[in-house]
Amino acid sequence: MLTWISAARAFADLVDRVGHWDGPGLGAWSLRDLVGHTCSAGLNTVITAADATTEDITSSEGYYAFARSVDPTLFETAVAMSTEDARRTGERLGDDPATAVRHLVDQAIAAVGAEDRLIASAAGGMRLHTWLPTRTFELAVHSLDIAAATGLSADLPDQVISDAAALAARIGHHRRRAGRPAGHDRSWSPDPGLLGHLS
Repeated sequence: MLTWISAARAFADLVDRVGHWDGPGLGAWSLRDLVGHTCSAGLNTVITAADATTEDITSSEGYYAFARSVDPTLFETAVAMSTEDARRTGERLGDDPATAVRHLVDQAIAAVGAEDRLIASAAGGMRLHTWLPTRTFELAVHSLDIAAATGLSADLPDQVISDAAALAARIGHHRRRAGRPAGHDRSWSPDPGLLGHLS
């Protein structure tokens, strides 16, 4: 939990240093879209997390492996919905995105609690201690994306980078064990830039 909190605060610090909001972000996303998606993935999901009744996913890498198990049409629909959510969330950040992001960070920290409860994630029921590293991962990866788009330094804490890189390695190992060629893998593919921050 402490690593996720560190990642959330580092993300807020990064957004606070963004000077211009009209530039490109990642792919077809604008910078505001990218920050909006990061808020949704790393913070809003924590704020709105509902309880689950069963534990369906028992590892953080299993959460990302779920993307390979769904129907491709359903997956593409989910991607389109995520893109629209990124745009809307970015717009809701308003004229002072830095203050809005810090408010979301405070809300998310207050919402997470200390109990290792079952969370209804997008992939199924997960324990909080298993699911929260996936939120750290989203914050870390997209903070690096924002840094790349703006020319700023992400300044992520060492533990955030270490945990995110370890999860990236486990995702890659899971993919290799599944025997699916990288070009056919619909799950996230580790960014070499993430591992580069370990050196």
